Amino acid sequence: MTNVDIVNLSRRGFLKGVFSTGALVLGVRLLPGSAWAADQLPLAGATVDSTVFHPGLFLGINPDGTVIIVAHRSEMGTGIRTSLPRVVADELDADWSRVRIQQAIGDPRYGEQNTDGSRSVRYFFDTMREAGATGRMMLIAAAAKRWKVSPEQCTTTLHAVVHSATGRKLGYGQLASAAAKMPVPNKDALKFKSSSQWRYIGKKFVSYDLAGICTGKPLYGGDVKVDGMVYASVEHPPVLGGKVKSHEDRDALKVRGVHKTVLIPPFKPPYAFQALGGVAVIANSTWAAFEGRKKLKVAWDDGPNASYNSPAYRKELEETARRPGRVVRSEGDVEAVFSKGGRIIEAGYYAPHLAHAATEPPVAVAHYHNGKVTAWAPVQNPQAVQEAVAGELGIKKEDVICHVTMLGCAFGRKSKPDFVVEAALLSKALGRPVKVAWTREDDIKFDYYHAVAAMYLKAAVGQDGMPAAWLQRSVFPSLMATFNPNQDYGSSLELSMGWNDIPFAVPNLQIENGRAIAHVRIGWLRSVANVYHAFAVQSFVDELAHAAGRDPVDYQLALNGPARILNLGIKDYWNYGSPYSKYPIETGRLNRVLEMCANQAGWGKRKSGNGWGMGIAVHRSFTAYVATAVQVEVDHKGKVTIARADTVVDAGLVVSPEMVVQQFEGAAGFAAGIARTGEITATNGRIDQSNFNDYEVARFADAPYETRVTIVPSDAPPCGVGEPGVPPFIPAFYNAIFAATGKRLRELPLSKHNLAA
Repeated sequence: MTNVDIVNLSRRGFLKGVFSTGALVLGVRLLPGSAWAADQLPLAGATVDSTVFHPGLFLGINPDGTVIIVAHRSEMGTGIRTSLPRVVADELDADWSRVRIQQAIGDPRYGEQNTDGSRSVRYFFDTMREAGATGRMMLIAAAAKRWKVSPEQCTTTLHAVVHSATGRKLGYGQLASAAAKMPVPNKDALKFKSSSQWRYIGKKFVSYDLAGICTGKPLYGGDVKVDGMVYASVEHPPVLGGKVKSHEDRDALKVRGVHKTVLIPPFKPPYAFQALGGVAVIANSTWAAFEGRKKLKVAWDDGPNASYNSPAYRKELEETARRPGRVVRSEGDVEAVFSKGGRIIEAGYYAPHLAHAATEPPVAVAHYHNGKVTAWAPVQNPQAVQEAVAGELGIKKEDVICHVTMLGCAFGRKSKPDFVVEAALLSKALGRPVKVAWTREDDIKFDYYHAVAAMYLKAAVGQDGMPAAWLQRSVFPSLMATFNPNQDYGSSLELSMGWNDIPFAVPNLQIENGRAIAHVRIGWLRSVANVYHAFAVQSFVDELAHAAGRDPVDYQLALNGPARILNLGIKDYWNYGSPYSKYPIETGRLNRVLEMCANQAGWGKRKSGNGWGMGIAVHRSFTAYVATAVQVEVDHKGKVTIARADTVVDAGLVVSPEMVVQQFEGAAGFAAGIARTGEITATNGRIDQSNFNDYEVARFADAPYETRVTIVPSDAPPCGVGEPGVPPFIPAFYNAIFAATGKRLRELPLSKHNLAA
């Protein structure tokens, strides 16, 4: 355990602690069209511009020339704590070696802080450029005033302003105090660097935190320790919605170091991010809390979800998928075509629940004092912590301070702060700081699971093998049941993830969704509904290609049709939270990555069969276009080796190519684990899996032996990159297995199948 000195910092306190007297501190406009709002922030004598916009992300320059950039997103291995500040530094013309990054606390004035959905760069690239350009122009104005010249006669070089005519130069530190007194330029007056002038954007660089991570310096959730802190481990209800009928803690209290036990009340629907309830064991160490918990004797009232059994639920979903459902997109008349007979091809696909299984299980420290809460936690969304804790404790949101530590992976789990709520509840009950630590078993058994899904697809094909009519139905418990227990159909968010937005040039198309009730907590996991939707759609495309006797790449290109922008005609199309006018679906970009991937992988150069095969898939998600080809070898015992994976990604303008490559390499390993062994099941409402022995993630031998990633050069707006690598990998992998063995698999994971010759 690392002992860490913790300083409770408010927004004002943060500024006082970071910036010295004479610093230039800038409020950054985050929302388009917003005005600057007056809000003086005294900085212990430091000069501050008199109008600070909220929400605000602060950029500052100290008199010693140090540039402070506040990162308002969470770092979990994506490099976002580096990428967004690099954009600021580039427009500022700052020397990266003189930049310090400060992690923001949760505060709505920073703008949106939820680090998921592959939207950090997509949402904030323009904002960060604006921040840097604002600072650069104010520094130029300060230098011009000192030299008594026009600002137009001045420019910047690395970390300095230069008077072009005379060669005079002033460093940013020398100008900080004077620049702070300059008027803030209007947004319309900002002058941005051209792409040819960029120092950092689009260039390779390593993470700001890399050296520290390699030497154990960063603060993770498990490292936090505050004076007077006690430790807690919670015995949760084994069935969602269950309650404690009775408990016996006599043996638990005999464990050395255990202080007491505390009952946590069950949640009130909807469960959202509330604590699950149960019995907490309080001790003077995590080990003692864990050991004491083993001695608890708890009798449970399991409630109605005790009827949840995975085999029966699967049958229910698959039967629903075979019946007419709610129509979410319709073009032409599919039933008229199907009624004519001819060749009909149909298939059903199934994907089970998945757990996040991040490297670092949930952990949080909270201190309730004088009606306020201070928390330290590895969370993706500190504002969700504020809302959830405030709602649970009946206090104001602004009275909750959330410090974000580094995250030991997340995959979406740590945007759901139920574990922080537990710590806050216990701290209020005990009157002292509490650290709640989950075991790996807790992490697996009490997750917000990725939805189980059953999908049915049907096509009427002509003599050329191309579909004249296409019908597809998807049935899954919605993650929106998290917030609305009456949600029994998929939301527009989930249906917009590779289901109602398929890009095919089919004259008669109908897309449907069936009803499903959630019996466990459903949550978003890396790439969300794209996981099962891409699996079904791209597997079916491969089936149709082989049924037609055509090359799968050529078939997919023909199915996608000519380059065009799709007009979906769907009023509630989500489009990953981005305007469709800026991020339309472009089949030309989709076809381009498919063709490039096939070429890179050597498609068609080796004949598939006899245990070797290559599969390919292409998918748009989080506004990025990704194609993946997977090569497999299957021996006579059915052992599958992934020899190589090739991925081509068009993610628009890329800030950090090095980190994009890392994300897609990681996505290949993550997806390989899902495809091979990822499965969560329930018996009588209780989750069957408990640890990595029965919920396996990909080991080195399971992942691709070689992964090649190519980034398509583009000046289109930045797209998502953290999540889009997962969806096409899984169908490409399964399509490769078919090519190698002739066995068509329609159910995840691979461990359910016997491929022995």
